[in-house]
Amino acid sequence: MTDLKLIALDDEDLQVISAHVQDAVVRVGDMGFARSDRRFALLMNRFDWESDKPRAKGLRKRAALHFDSVQAVKSTGFDTNAHDGVLELLAITFMPTDGPAGIVELSFAGGGAVRLSVECLEARFADLGAAWAAKQKPQHALD
Repeated sequence: MTDLKLIALDDEDLQVISAHVQDAVVRVGDMGFARSDRRFALLMNRFDWESDKPRAKGLRKRAALHFDSVQAVKSTGFDTNAHDGVLELLAITFMPTDGPAGIVELSFAGGGAVRLSVECLEARFADLGAAWAAKQKPQHALD
């Protein structure tokens, strides 16, 4: 079982990270903006879609993701003070605004979102080594 380490410097790179973190479970208290460092970071329990040892329900892995050059953070659709609240990450997208600057959006099930205003897209993702059997495999209705 290989641990992933990925960097995103453009939209195409970010789409790869987004695919790997689809259906990750994130505790609200495990997300934060370090304003002085201009970094937004989050810890997650991601579903291991690429596992080379598939099990009936699959695996989850502890992972970290952070974005640099963050100027501002806005959230909607969930209570940022509910630190034990749990969100399901569906996708991460980048919308350019001016030159390399843009908006990174983390979209969660139920309509919640975190929007990061960034000077440029720079994200780093890494598995942290821990893995365990998932309680269930994420399922999505096909529309």
